[in-house]
Amino acid sequence: MRGSLLASASAVALGLLPTAVSAQASDQPEPGVDAETETTEEISPTAQREGNEIIVTATRREARLQDVPVSVTAFQQEELTEKGIVGYERLARETPGVVLNRPTQNFNNFTARGISTNGYSAGLQAPVAIYIDELPISANGNSTILDPNLYDVERVEFLRGPQGTLFGSGSLAGAMRIITKAPNPGRFEASALVDLGYTEEGGLRQRYNAMVNVPIAQDTVAFRAVGYYRNEDGWVDNIGTGIDDANSIEAYGVRAAVLIEPTNKFSVKLSVNKEVSNPADSSLTNPALGTYVRRTAQPDLFQSDLTAINVTVVADFDFAELTSSSTYSDLTGDFIVDLAGTYNQLVPFSLDAVGYDDIFVQELRLASTHAGPFEWIIGGFYFDKRRDVDFDYRTTQAFLNQTNTTAFSDLYYQRFKNFTDISEKAVFGELTYRFSDSFWLTGGLRYGEVQVQTTTRGGGYNSNFLTRGYCTVFTALCGGFIPALTITPIQSSVGLLAKDDKLSWKASMSYKPSRNLTTYATVSTGFRPPVVNARAGLPPPAAQPNDITIPAGASSDKLTNYEIGLKGSFFENRLTANFAAFYIDWNNIQVQANRVSDAIQFATNIGGAVSKGIELELVARPVEGLRLQASGAYIDARIDDLSPTEAAISGAEDGIRLATPEFQGSATATYSFPVGDTETAFVTGNVAYVGSFPGLFPNVPGQPGVQSPQYDLTDEYVYANAYAGVNISPDLTITAYVENVFDNDAINYVHPEAFLDGRYGRLRPRTFGVRTNFVF
Repeated sequence: MRGSLLASASAVALGLLPTAVSAQASDQPEPGVDAETETTEEISPTAQREGNEIIVTATRREARLQDVPVSVTAFQQEELTEKGIVGYERLARETPGVVLNRPTQNFNNFTARGISTNGYSAGLQAPVAIYIDELPISANGNSTILDPNLYDVERVEFLRGPQGTLFGSGSLAGAMRIITKAPNPGRFEASALVDLGYTEEGGLRQRYNAMVNVPIAQDTVAFRAVGYYRNEDGWVDNIGTGIDDANSIEAYGVRAAVLIEPTNKFSVKLSVNKEVSNPADSSLTNPALGTYVRRTAQPDLFQSDLTAINVTVVADFDFAELTSSSTYSDLTGDFIVDLAGTYNQLVPFSLDAVGYDDIFVQELRLASTHAGPFEWIIGGFYFDKRRDVDFDYRTTQAFLNQTNTTAFSDLYYQRFKNFTDISEKAVFGELTYRFSDSFWLTGGLRYGEVQVQTTTRGGGYNSNFLTRGYCTVFTALCGGFIPALTITPIQSSVGLLAKDDKLSWKASMSYKPSRNLTTYATVSTGFRPPVVNARAGLPPPAAQPNDITIPAGASSDKLTNYEIGLKGSFFENRLTANFAAFYIDWNNIQVQANRVSDAIQFATNIGGAVSKGIELELVARPVEGLRLQASGAYIDARIDDLSPTEAAISGAEDGIRLATPEFQGSATATYSFPVGDTETAFVTGNVAYVGSFPGLFPNVPGQPGVQSPQYDLTDEYVYANAYAGVNISPDLTITAYVENVFDNDAINYVHPEAFLDGRYGRLRPRTFGVRTNFVF
């Protein structure tokens, strides 16, 4: 059925071929454009230059970057390669107002502009949407999320502030887009990047990337393929498994695309993306055991396997350009985690969960291209996701023996399966009216309906083994009573249907006092879909009857962003500056909490919060060969509306900070100079500062005023990198680097839940290496 939908959706646009009449805009820079200049300003996915201007499509239509009333930061492939950026960490550190909450590999939740209550968001939609081209890959916090490869991308862009009008319910606080390069039918291209490094406290780091682009029919058909392989030793020792450097990773993948352009009026691109990421253990540590030490009986495995197929059709008309994007993806994620930290290793149990995501996404949009004061875009969006999860709770043979349990045929005392259906349907549009070249207004609307429902399959079983085991170990707490073992078959049941329809809107005013300066004021909204708790109504365990009953779930939260900004270039483009100030009103906040007695996760709502701050980006070229770049953000994000009941169930307090630093910033300096007739050398220094912030709400859910034993803050830290290299020719660059120059071991993540023995993420130790980049 998904395949039929994919074919039929693309056929809608294919049928328009006979009437397509206007040429597509090329995304290649024009001859003579300085490549370094192009990478210094904020750029969006299909940016191109016209003279000294940058044309962007960050708002789903072409516009000059300076004219777009959105805060955007982006990285081109050249910058990613130069800095050795292959993952999300460095992107976040160099994007103002953004923090990456990353407990370990394949777990990535971004916080933008302070919109986060904790970095994990178990059971909740992440507040920042992550896209690979048109495929959303962001998910809820307790599911594995792929670390995608960032080689041969057109660019990676980060849009800050709610993007609900154009990107839907998942973009509450922003959207990050990874835009891959399309095949080039005009010429043969090939490249390779080899990165070999050594990590202190660990070992060898190997990263291999290659690309080939082959015109099959000159200027008409082309094929492009990218392959990569990563094999990296870890640096965290697991004393429970006895494995040193346990958090090693092996990852590999292939991305291939065919572009067909029968005329310059029409194109079809078919792409396939296969990525596999297999970390051997988690990177989370337990400071009580040592700096880079963790303890689990078996490795924690958070592994991902993604296959995605996309068909994109573009047809240009006299008055508008039509784009149809159809994507089908299959994502398998392993979530194997030791839970013995819940009872300080005295009650051994683990969760073996495997999730299977089946996703289909269709977007159809029509954007005006005609001259005139009105510019518009209209579109429709359909998202269908089926998530199947197998939950198997495991203990150890030793604990079965200790509790005299013989009723199970293996080590699993509870097994069940469920599936969740998530769908979103939306229509959207934006309209711009230009009163003059220096003043225009833009308005946008998106109306969408979201449905979420979870069904438990029959055939599994539950038991009171954990309660029985708890009472065996903590006899006094159970009054000396050890209950008899009971095993209950799980019956098939259909959960509550969570359904909500929302209207997101945006309004902005832009004014250009001069060609090189644009100011804007924007109001925009966003929301997240509702959440149903899988164990809604479950009473507390008999051993702790005063604990809370699991609530039904969480309804949609809503956010309104008020923003003013300016984008300008000065002194003949030797200085560019982007500034934004924002005020965000976040209401009916979805939060995640854990029940004290058994650590069961649940979602609920609390009143509201306010986040206000400023963001600044500067790029300067004071003298020939010297490029200076700086960015930073100050954010004050706090709970400002909280009832006593909401405080009790969530552990929050009125006036407390949300999970974001007050200040975060970075600075980079690069100096290039000739060293021969054709060779040039460069040296680069990069430093980032991230302030401390809380990892969760301060109090125990259900126990007002009692501080949670898990409550803690991250460290404030400075992270520095140094690079030196030589461009031997336009086709060959060799770079030596040191990452984390001062070997800072700061804690940059605090996990909010009690069940983990190791709850702290740390910066990667100092790493030395050499990168060699070939372009053929």
